[in-house]
Amino acid sequence: MPEKVPAFKNEVGRFLQVKGGREFLIQVPGTSQSALTDAEVAGVLNWILQNFSNEQLPVDFVPYTTEEITRHRQPLANVATVRNELMAQISTK
Repeated sequence: MPEKVPAFKNEVGRFLQVKGGREFLIQVPGTSQSALTDAEVAGVLNWILQNFSNEQLPVDFVPYTTEEITRHRQPLANVATVRNELMAQISTK
């Protein structure tokens, strides 16, 4: 759904190139509200990033940890606004 959900392939890693993008991937509803444990969320996010967008990851990419997911895992009230702001930052890179 291009108008609602950005593509994963060759794109999702770009979120890690801008401030707030790393946390955003934890806080989108599909992640923050999933039934997965924090450890499982970390594993899935790392798998998605490395398999769908490895070339877009920052050179200093550090995989997500369970502790990081626990710290940031709360749903965003304004997903579209935050996504649009991040996409604007990404487009200037």
